[in-house]
Amino acid sequence: MNLETSKQKYPNIPANTVEDLCEYVNRGRPVGGFLQAVLCRDLFEAVNLADNNNRLALVDLVKLIFNDVPLMCYGKIEKVNEWISKRGMEQWNT
Repeated sequence: MNLETSKQKYPNIPANTVEDLCEYVNRGRPVGGFLQAVLCRDLFEAVNLADNNNRLALVDLVKLIFNDVPLMCYGKIEKVNEWISKRGMEQWNT
């Protein structure tokens, strides 16, 4: 996942959120509660944990994940944990 492309395509998403998502996708780095809730499709928890900027950008964040993030790394907590344990996209580059 390309950081700069994602920032340009979705400028309403806070830069640190895009950076965290890219690190998760590319390297399997664990994310905070808000982003984990989004990746696990837990809307209620995501809204509860979001700061104002992320709450306003939630629709764009979902679009980014749906359009640009591999399906195998989001949806359920088991998928997220497995993605982290396998170090993200690095598993495909070794």
